[in-house]
Amino acid sequence: MTDIEQRRRKHFQIRIAALCCVLLALPVLVMRKAFLLQVIHAKELKTQAENQSLRKVARQPKRGAIHDRDGAELAVSVDVDSIWANPRQLRKSGEDPRAVAKKLAKLLDVDEATLFQRLSAERYFVWVKRRASAVESKAVQALKLPGLALTKEARRYYPNRELAAHVLGYADVDGHGLAGIELMLDEKLRGSQHTAPVVHDGRGRVVYSDQLLDDLAAQGHEVTLTLDKTLQYFAERELELAVRTSEAHAGSVVIIDPTNGEILALANYPTFNPNDARTATDAQKRNRAVTERFEPGSTVKPFTMAGALAAGVVQPNDSIDCNSLIVEGRAIHDSHRLDRLSPAEIISHSSNIGISKVGSAMGRARLHRTLSSFGFGHVPGSGLPGEVAGSLRPHQRWYPMDAATIPFGQGMSTTTLQLAMSMSALANRGRLLEPLLIKRVLDARGQTVEESMPRMRQQVVPEHVARLVTDMMVGVTEAGGTGTEAAVDGYLVAGKTGTAQKSDPGHGYAKDKWVSSFVGFAPAHRPRLTIAVVLDEPMIAHQGGAVAAPAFRRVMEASLRHLGVAADHSPAGNDALARAAQTQRAQERPVWPLDDVEQAVHRGPAVAPGQLLVPNLLGRSARAALVQARRATFEVTLQGSGTVTSQKPLPGSVVPRGTVLAIQLTPPTPELPVPPAFGSDLAQVTASPYAVAADPSPIPIAPIAERPRQDG
Repeated sequence: MTDIEQRRRKHFQIRIAALCCVLLALPVLVMRKAFLLQVIHAKELKTQAENQSLRKVARQPKRGAIHDRDGAELAVSVDVDSIWANPRQLRKSGEDPRAVAKKLAKLLDVDEATLFQRLSAERYFVWVKRRASAVESKAVQALKLPGLALTKEARRYYPNRELAAHVLGYADVDGHGLAGIELMLDEKLRGSQHTAPVVHDGRGRVVYSDQLLDDLAAQGHEVTLTLDKTLQYFAERELELAVRTSEAHAGSVVIIDPTNGEILALANYPTFNPNDARTATDAQKRNRAVTERFEPGSTVKPFTMAGALAAGVVQPNDSIDCNSLIVEGRAIHDSHRLDRLSPAEIISHSSNIGISKVGSAMGRARLHRTLSSFGFGHVPGSGLPGEVAGSLRPHQRWYPMDAATIPFGQGMSTTTLQLAMSMSALANRGRLLEPLLIKRVLDARGQTVEESMPRMRQQVVPEHVARLVTDMMVGVTEAGGTGTEAAVDGYLVAGKTGTAQKSDPGHGYAKDKWVSSFVGFAPAHRPRLTIAVVLDEPMIAHQGGAVAAPAFRRVMEASLRHLGVAADHSPAGNDALARAAQTQRAQERPVWPLDDVEQAVHRGPAVAPGQLLVPNLLGRSARAALVQARRATFEVTLQGSGTVTSQKPLPGSVVPRGTVLAIQLTPPTPELPVPPAFGSDLAQVTASPYAVAADPSPIPIAPIAERPRQDG
């Protein structure tokens, strides 16, 4: 073998050896790398892999809906488009941020300078506009600008616009409650925000997540209120009408079910649209029914009388001198001169002098205890944000004038809701309840989380006293009372008017600023609804019987009709009137129009089977005559309007059963030129029939402060 062949062979062997070494080294390296990856760095690499394919997504819970008592939606959350941008991608594509900002500002109605600042930032994400409308979303999509995209967000929507706005409140853009129920139950409505692990692909799109499949876990609780949507509408409609026609500054209406304390409606005017709450003023957003105090005036008189009757310091057949009253050299005034009145007449005629003497007979401590037990001076307890208590100072701090004026609601304050709850205590046989606004709370799966039940605070007065005062308040809405404008055809209404001058800080009481109110319930002897109407600074007239009572009547009439409450036409429905007549029969001068009817029935000639004794209906209103005739099982024909001036057959006659009573009505001749729209309880009328005179001499509460005259 030549040297050349030997060298070639040697080189071949070297190459083969090198190749074998390489072939042997590769598996070793692979095994080493595999060992490092799978053993040494396994935990670290696994975490990195998971971070690349898995991430946690913050779940934005869907805010729970709010319903009325019948399930009608009052507040819901709907998915809408929100517009965002990637400023870096926008600039990378060659778009001018200023030109884009100008274009978007016109489409979306946003500030151009603010938008340009956002689009110029060194960021990957900025908001352009959140919760945009469908039209705005389509307009942005049509631009096809790089770096602009849409995402879905939940927006709070109030389908009934202004309806119950002050009760519902509103939420901000991030879904946080700012007022009303939205704030009161914010935590329950919003739900619990948490993160959920998801698997995504290389483009960041979610591929799978078992937790995201459960949409219910991301929803807040649903709330059912005690509100009745229809009654709420009636209250708001009539309140706006009353405020506008009387040229009042503002007003509020509260409707309560006196049997359980449920708030069926709570209205305020002026109002606002919670869908666009940012454009509303503070005055429009104010929930006046629970946050504004006012002097209740004569609406407090029934509570004072109830306390006096319960304590036994006054009897139903007492006769009280209401001619004059001087306290610390100052006269307590009535709207018109009165003589001696029974307790029932003090309420129906709204005598300040009479009720002041009743309060004096009670004593300061007992009077304070009575008013406090009716809820005055305490927070009603609805839970609404900003709810306040009225003021009722301890009786030890009363001046002599306080003791004389607090019995008719002067020198203390209340709220519309508090006044309605206090009147509901008389309607509910003397039992004071807590107001209920939240009926139940359900989770997203329909399970009951919370449910409210009626809660009684205390028995304020005995049941028989509550019924007696109810009978007295019926006289307020009958002929001769101060609240005839509150009478509802077919129903007996128990209520009370109130008219109080507003305080003028530093100057006593304003001469031309009043708060007019009416609070009552119906049907009087089987109450279904309690309604309080308060008008702040009415200008056309200021008496509660002239401006607040008509609004009460319209709300009550529509509400009773909606609820299907039967009218007071059956004899059984008037048992309380019979008891009232028996109570008053011992008086020297009858108070109730039924007195002589009752006497005719019991003292008249004997009535054989199949015959009837004709009642005396002369001087009664059409409604009172109709009720009494039906009670005596007569059919009636009416002619004319006003009060009964003649009837056939004559009173006291004995006629066969089935005889029809023919009644002639004649309008009363007014003694003063009072326009009909003003009602019947105007205090004074000046030379102009549309001008109401104010008392020139207000009464001081203390050596410095002044006290006004209160009209019923």
